[in-house]
Amino acid sequence: MPRDDLTPYWNTNVARHRDVLAAVPRGCGDALDVGCGDGLLARKLTAAARRVTGIDSSPEMIARAHTAARPGLTFVEGDFLTARLPAAGYDFICSLTALHHMDAEAALLRMRALLRPGGTLVVVGLARDASPTDWAARIAAAPVVQVTKLVRRAQSPEGMPVRDPQLSYGQVRATARQLLPGMRYRRHVLRRYSVIWRKPPP
Repeated sequence: MPRDDLTPYWNTNVARHRDVLAAVPRGCGDALDVGCGDGLLARKLTAAARRVTGIDSSPEMIARAHTAARPGLTFVEGDFLTARLPAAGYDFICSLTALHHMDAEAALLRMRALLRPGGTLVVVGLARDASPTDWAARIAAAPVVQVTKLVRRAQSPEGMPVRDPQLSYGQVRATARQLLPGMRYRRHVLRRYSVIWRKPPP
């Protein structure tokens, strides 16, 4: 696979890019990537949306994102919970492994408010193993995770902010179910969960 600005590296976050991109609604006008990091997913989104905004609180990550900017793509440095963004301004919002860096309830509420009626929200995140079922799933998946990372030579951009998740998988699911009625939740083998929700039309 060529190492260009869309395939510079692979890791367990990049592994979920295909699912995120598949959820972008047809004819998407405006998309928002919350916690965009170095902008890799945001750049890929420009193939599916006319205008894409990536927001991240890390100056280092935003600086890296700007080095590979392209038409229709804007990056904003700031706190997603307080940044000035257009209300109900997006047809598609995604957040990849960023929710645990914020107050989850406040972040989901803001994403819900920023989404246009009929729009789609995709959240992929990390959570804490808490229940016996959680630990059983982690132990069962461990060999697959280790081998996959080794074979794919997993790596991440230098300086990417890291934080341990505080909410368990069960807490994330319960919070999303309360705030996003009808959402679809799934736990993935490579230690991620995903939430997909379509905002009801008016």
